[in-house]
Amino acid sequence: MPTGTPSYRDLPATVWALVLARAANRLGAFTLPFLAVTLVQEFGATVAEAGYLFAAFGAATIPSRLFGGRLADRLGAKVTIAGGLGATAAAQLLVAAAPTLGVVAVAVVLLGLAFEIYEPPSQALIADSTPPAQHTQAYGLLAAAMAAAGMGAGLLAALVAGWDLRLLFVVDAATCLVCAAAVTLLLPRRDASRRVGTGGAAPARPWADTGLLALVAAGTVFAVIYLQITIALPLTLTARGLPPAAMGILLTTSAATIIAAQPLLTRVRALARADHHTAMAAGYVLVAAGLFLYARADTLLVFTVTTVLWSVGDAVLLGRAYALVAAVAPPDARGRYLAVYGVSWGLAAVVAPLAGTQLLARWGPGAAWTTLAVASLALALAQPALRSHLERSGPRAGTPAASGNPLA
Repeated sequence: MPTGTPSYRDLPATVWALVLARAANRLGAFTLPFLAVTLVQEFGATVAEAGYLFAAFGAATIPSRLFGGRLADRLGAKVTIAGGLGATAAAQLLVAAAPTLGVVAVAVVLLGLAFEIYEPPSQALIADSTPPAQHTQAYGLLAAAMAAAGMGAGLLAALVAGWDLRLLFVVDAATCLVCAAAVTLLLPRRDASRRVGTGGAAPARPWADTGLLALVAAGTVFAVIYLQITIALPLTLTARGLPPAAMGILLTTSAATIIAAQPLLTRVRALARADHHTAMAAGYVLVAAGLFLYARADTLLVFTVTTVLWSVGDAVLLGRAYALVAAVAPPDARGRYLAVYGVSWGLAAVVAPLAGTQLLARWGPGAAWTTLAVASLALALAQPALRSHLERSGPRAGTPAASGNPLA
């Protein structure tokens, strides 16, 4: 490892405790893929009604994340994470116990309102617990742990789903409560993310920060691209004569690649020392290369190799965007800033299904994936302009990385 490059072993105990707790929660968080089928099979909803309820759930996650960011800045990360997980567990149990479609419809909306509360404080706690030089590693570790737990979650879902669909929500609620207990017991009493005021300075207004909004715009474009892996890719595999099981193989390959790449990437000297914008440009280029090859792939082997390529790009990107937002945010408003940035995924969840299906329907898989690859390249090319905008939008930048510039 290059001299001077922080190691994962150097991350504070607070980060490791949070990562382990969130991984345990992710291990049981396998209910969403089964929500629609549960509504249809267990509660007699039509497919259209299930779609409307799923959309309502997605819409509810946007205020959920914003509420979580505000609570994190007011009450602290520890209390907000535990409270959000507890509320999520309660909503999951209500889904499992609902006697009618009307009750489960209310439960689904309540689940959406609770589902993202713990995300902004988790991200803010990482930023508060580590120096800027370790932000990327800490966020990357969290993402890799979530990917590893996600692989296990799929196996557990396959086992539990064979017994009772409602039982999935009970198991998920249990893991939420276990995670909440772990956070309460393992995280320090003194919550570094709890704010005591800004010393008379004007309160931070994330929605008025043009630098943050530029990051949200770029993040939304990437999220729309990324979500095509679960929207356009299964349809592409079917169009090219591959079985549905191929999707599971590709998702597992992606998760395994991201997990394996995280420690290896820290050993690449140029990448480890690169500023966020340079590293993100490289990641977007790798993602673009993989998507471009998807446009031409026609066998499972080629799809698998291509998945490894874009997943390496994803591994490069992991942690960089959140570290950049944490650097842009005033210390007393990290929760709200990270929450606003997270809205990009909520917006993408609305746009991505329409964009992906329309591209496939109008132009076919080849042109669709080529278009997505071009969009990823555009994000890479936009990084210098984004860096300049962030430097102009406030006093947060302007010094070299060696001098401790948080944007580096």
